Amino acid sequence: MTLINEFPKILEASKKVFEDIKAIDFDVKQEINCQENVEPNVLALGDNIQFMRYLLLEKNFAGKIKMIYIDPPFFSKANYDAVLHLTTKDGSKLPAVKHFAYEDIWQKDMTGYLTMLCQRLLLMKELLAEDGTIWVHLDWHVVHYVKIFLDEIFGQDNFVNEIIWHYKSGGSGKRHFAKKHDTILVYSKSKKYYFAPPKEKSYNRGFKPYRFKGVKEYRDEMGWYTMVTMKDVWQVDMVGRTSSERTGYATQKPEALIQRVVESATEEGDICADFFCGSGTLGAVCEKSGRRWICCDQSRLAVTASMKRLHFLGASVKVLEEHKRTEETSENCRAEFDVTCQDVTGSDKSIINIELKNYFLKKLPESLDEVGKNTISSVLKENPLSLVDYWSVDFDFDGKIFKPDVFLARDRGKMIPVNCEKLCPKNKIRRICIRIVDVLGNETFSYI
Repeated sequence: MTLINEFPKILEASKKVFEDIKAIDFDVKQEINCQENVEPNVLALGDNIQFMRYLLLEKNFAGKIKMIYIDPPFFSKANYDAVLHLTTKDGSKLPAVKHFAYEDIWQKDMTGYLTMLCQRLLLMKELLAEDGTIWVHLDWHVVHYVKIFLDEIFGQDNFVNEIIWHYKSGGSGKRHFAKKHDTILVYSKSKKYYFAPPKEKSYNRGFKPYRFKGVKEYRDEMGWYTMVTMKDVWQVDMVGRTSSERTGYATQKPEALIQRVVESATEEGDICADFFCGSGTLGAVCEKSGRRWICCDQSRLAVTASMKRLHFLGASVKVLEEHKRTEETSENCRAEFDVTCQDVTGSDKSIINIELKNYFLKKLPESLDEVGKNTISSVLKENPLSLVDYWSVDFDFDGKIFKPDVFLARDRGKMIPVNCEKLCPKNKIRRICIRIVDVLGNETFSYI
C-alpha cells in the first residue's frame, strides 16, 4: 500500500487528539524579571501536545495567538548534536564536545511522523487567532506531504505563501544538485489575516532610471531601483560559527530569518508562539521587537539554553514544567558553595556573599563519543567550574517558585563569575536557593 493511501487514516487518527483532551497540569517553576500587572512571556518544558492542551483548557487561549512559527523535526532520520566549547584553567581551548540535542528518527517511519505533526497542527489551529497565520518550516524530506495535510486542516483557500529560504552552507553530492534551501509554508485561519510584508530593493534593468509616472525611484552605488514587496525567495545566511547569536544548539535558525516572519505577521504587543523552540530564536526576536511570546520544548537542554539567551535580553519570563517532570531531580550533579554573612556597621542590613567553589558530575552522558568523554573527564579533574553554564540565586526563596535575584553565566567560552552578593535585611530568617545549570543540560538546586 502506498503512503498516499494512508493519508485519510492519518488524518482521522490525528483528529482523535480532541477525544482524549483533558486538563494537563504545568507547574510554575521559575519567574524571571516578572512585574506586577504585567503579563510575562512563557517558556515551557514538556510535551508540546500536552502544553497546547494546557493552554486551551486551563488558560483559555483558544484564538489568542497571532502567529505560530514551528521548526519541527524534518524526518531526516538522524540525530543532532549541540556543540560545546570548553577551556583549561589557563584559557587554552579544548577539543569541541558534541552532545546529543534531539532525535529525528521515527520507529513508525513516515506514518508515525505525519500523525505526530498532524495532531499538533490541529491543536495549533485552535490556538490561532482569526486574523493569524501559521508558518511551518521544513525541507525536502516531508514538506510536500505536510502541505497536503495543511490544505486539509486549514483549507486550500487559506494557503498564503511558500517561502524558500536560500542559504550558502550545506552539503553537495555527485548524484544530485546541492541542497541549499528550506521551505516555509504559510497558512491563515481566515481571509482576514494580518499581513505587512517588508519591502526590498528591485534594481532597474541596466540600473538606469525608468522615470515612470507615479513610481518613486532611488539610487545607490549600484544604480537605480524601486522598493517592492519582498519576494518569496529569501537569501539569509545561516548562523555562522563566529556569530554573536550562536548558542551551539543544533539546527539553530538565524534571527534575521525569524524577524521577517514576525514583522510580516504581527504588530507590537501581539502574541507569537513556537512549540518546537530549540534554542529560543523566536523568543529572542520577539523580545527585541516588542512582541509577546510563548515557547515550548520537550528537551531540558533546549529550555535551559533558551532561558540563558532570553535572560541576557532582560526578558520577563514565567517558566513552566509539565507536572510529571517536576518530580525529576538531577542527582547526577552537585555543587559546593561558601556562604558568608557580614553585618553593615550602623545599618540594619547584612551582606550575604556566595562563592561557587566546586562542581561535581557523577556520570557522563552515554551519547558522548570517546573524544567528548575524555574532554569532559579532563575538565572535571582540572577545571570543573568551566562546566557550569550559568547559576542563579533566589535570596528569599518561598519554597515554591524560584525567583532569581542574581544571574551569572559563562559567555562564549569565558570562565563563569564565581562570586555574588546581596544586601539583605539583618536578622531576617530566610531560605536561599541556588540553581546550577551545566553545559550538558544538567540542572540542580541547592538550599541554604
